[in-house]
Amino acid sequence: MTVLDILTYPDKVLKQKTAPVENIDGALQTVFENMATTMYQAPGVGLAAPQVGISRSFIVYDIASKEDGHDLHVLVNPRIISREGEILSENEGCLSVPDFRADVKRAERVLVEGVDRDGNPLRFEADGLLAIVIQHELDHLDGTLFIDRISALKRQMYKRRVKKEMKNR
Repeated sequence: MTVLDILTYPDKVLKQKTAPVENIDGALQTVFENMATTMYQAPGVGLAAPQVGISRSFIVYDIASKEDGHDLHVLVNPRIISREGEILSENEGCLSVPDFRADVKRAERVLVEGVDRDGNPLRFEADGLLAIVIQHELDHLDGTLFIDRISALKRQMYKRRVKKEMKNR
């Protein structure tokens, strides 16, 4: 499998809303596998299509511990149907926002609908880490980064740092 390039802030693709997937074919299955390879190598627990430059509505994720082995999930055209409660996602990070972590308020539980990699309908409840990962990755499908959910001051500090680094390259 191929390791894909992960786009990083301020790439414009990361701010675009994705289009739904119309057809799950062999080429898309290869993309799912390449995204999984990329996520595992990074290492991360989730990766959304826009993070690898694809403006389509799908994500891959795996929150299993290393000791438990891989438990890859693919979610196509996902959407959150309902949210319940509130939890603080402490020290949240993102492969597209390197070298930055922050606390983010998220829903404690979510009800999610979509289809799996074979086109079978899915509907499930997620809580804890899974709920956080789902919300984080689905934000990417709407063109939202986790830094859009933190205080304006922390966001500005990060943006200034990135601009300075880009200028010094």
